[in-house]
Amino acid sequence: MRLYVAAYPELLVSDYELIQDYRRKYDRIFNLIEPHFTFVFAVTDFTIEDFATEVKKQFNETAPIHFSLRCATINKDDFSDMYFAFLVPDEGNSRMIKLHDKLYADKLAHHHRMDIDYIPHILFAGSTDKILIKKLVDEWNEKNIVINGTIKAIDILKHIDGQITTVEKIPLQ
Repeated sequence: MRLYVAAYPELLVSDYELIQDYRRKYDRIFNLIEPHFTFVFAVTDFTIEDFATEVKKQFNETAPIHFSLRCATINKDDFSDMYFAFLVPDEGNSRMIKLHDKLYADKLAHHHRMDIDYIPHILFAGSTDKILIKKLVDEWNEKNIVINGTIKAIDILKHIDGQITTVEKIPLQ
């Protein structure tokens, strides 16, 4: 079992559909999870209860995060031959980074990957074909798309037997 913290942002239906159109064609985890920002990645050495307690302890009194996505970027995965197309926020970026770092304080600190940058993002495509990913990113950016949204809650997720489910949804206050 792997545990995560992610946020499913509130988006306009048309923006959600646009992201999903790309994900449906180019994201291998399309059927596994909705568009999201990940704040804590794959933790395996906690019980669900201890993980939830730690997340809630670090999370207290975080206000909703408003964001704007205006740019797609390419990211090379450190663990595989995969290249990804990310939608990265302009507004809201620093608050997301601070929330990520706060969640990795104390008991989750040994999981904090400080050898790679944390880039808040919604993934919309992945492939071993870097030329395809470059084409998709260029296509997206040429359209000058602006997606505004709000993160109003974070979800504690468990990934087990090929399924991701929400253990607990924590509203931002």
